[in-house]
Amino acid sequence: MTKRQAPRWKELAPLLRPAPRTGTRADRAMQRLVNVEDLRARAKRRTPRAVFDYVDGAAEGEISIGRSRDLFRDLEFVPRILRDVSNCNPSTTILGQPSSYPFAFAPTGFTRMMHHEGEVAVAKVAQRNGIPFALSTMGTTTPEDLAAAVPDADRWFQLYVWRDREFSINLVERAKESGYRTLILSVDMPVGGARLRDVRNGFAIPPHLTLRTFLEGATHPNWWINFLTTEPLSFATLNALTGTVADTADQLFDPSLNFEDLMWLREQWEGPIVVKGIQNVDDARRVVDLGASGVVLSNHGGRQLDRSPVPLRLIRPTVKAIGDDAEVYIDGGIMNGADVVAAVALGARACFVGRAYLYGLMAGGERGVERMVELFAADVVRTMQLLGVTSITELTPELVRLPNEH
Repeated sequence: MTKRQAPRWKELAPLLRPAPRTGTRADRAMQRLVNVEDLRARAKRRTPRAVFDYVDGAAEGEISIGRSRDLFRDLEFVPRILRDVSNCNPSTTILGQPSSYPFAFAPTGFTRMMHHEGEVAVAKVAQRNGIPFALSTMGTTTPEDLAAAVPDADRWFQLYVWRDREFSINLVERAKESGYRTLILSVDMPVGGARLRDVRNGFAIPPHLTLRTFLEGATHPNWWINFLTTEPLSFATLNALTGTVADTADQLFDPSLNFEDLMWLREQWEGPIVVKGIQNVDDARRVVDLGASGVVLSNHGGRQLDRSPVPLRLIRPTVKAIGDDAEVYIDGGIMNGADVVAAVALGARACFVGRAYLYGLMAGGERGVERMVELFAADVVRTMQLLGVTSITELTPELVRLPNEH
C-alpha cells in the first residue's frame, strides 16, 4: 500500500522557481519557437494576409509544393549504428568557398515588404553564420547597398534576363563592380505563374491602401507602422513597379530566352554562373556544357508550373549525368535541416532555402532569421549523428530511401 504525506514547502520551493531569464523579451520569444512551423505560425499572426500569402502560396492548386513537402516527409533514413559521432562537422564547400552548413539563402523578391529590415537583415545573418546569400533582381535593396552592409558575406546575384538586354548587362556590371562572386540565372519564369492566392487577395506591388488594407492594418499595426515610417519601398534594379507579380514578369522578363543567351551571358560574366530552374536531366547536361558551374534543380518553389517535377527525385539522375563537371543544388519544400541532409545524401552539394527564412523574417526580423539558422543547423548536426556520420562527405545515397524505391 502506497504511503502518502502532505508535501512540504522546502520540497516544493525548488520546483517552483521560475526559469532563468536571459536576453530581451524578443529574444526569449524567438527561443520558444522550436521549428519552422512555429516561425510560420508567428509570421502569419504578425503579417497582413496578402503579404503572408505571397510567401506561403504557390501556383494554381499548389500541387507542386505539396508534392515536394510530401516527398521529404515520406522518405526514409537508413541509419548506421555504433559509430563514434561525438565530433560532427556540418561544413562544406560551395563553388570552392567554405560554407558552415550545406544550405544557403535563396534569392527572394520584395523582401522589405515582408519586414522592413529586408535583405540586409537576412544577409547579416548569412555573413555571421558563414553561408552564401543571393540577392534577387526583384530585391528591395540595391546590389551596392547590400555589399556595403555585408562586405564579408559570400554574395551571389540572381538575374532575370529582361526584354531590354542593355538593362540586363547593366545589372550584371553593377553586381560585378560590387564584388558579387556568383551569378544565378533564373530560367523558369518566361511568363508569370498563376498564383491564385495573390489574385484573390488583390496583392499588388506596392500594397494598395484600400478599405481591406486599413482593416488589415488594425490587426497588424506594427507591420503597417514600420511600412509607412521607414524608407519607401524601392527595388534593387528599377525605379518603380506596379501590378501583380505575374504582370511584372510578363511586362519585363524576356520569354524568348534560350540556350544562346546563356552563351552570351557567359561572355559577360567572368565568375561562376549557376542556372536555376532546371527540371530535367537533359537541360542540366546542356547548360553545364555551355559553361554553367552549377545547376539548381527547382520548380520555383511550386510558384510557376503546377504539377512540375519534384526536384528531390531529380538529384541522383542529374548527378549521374553531369558528374564532376558542375555542382548540383536543390530548392523547394525544404522546411528543416533533416530535409537538407536528405538532399545532400542523395547527391546535392547544398540546398537553397527561401520560404523558411522569410517565415523567420516575418516572425521576428533579423532575430527570426537567426533563429531559423539555429534550428536548421541543430537539425543538420543531430540528423547526421543519428545517421552515424560525422562529415558531409560521409552522406551517401544508401542513407536515404525514397518512396517506391527498394
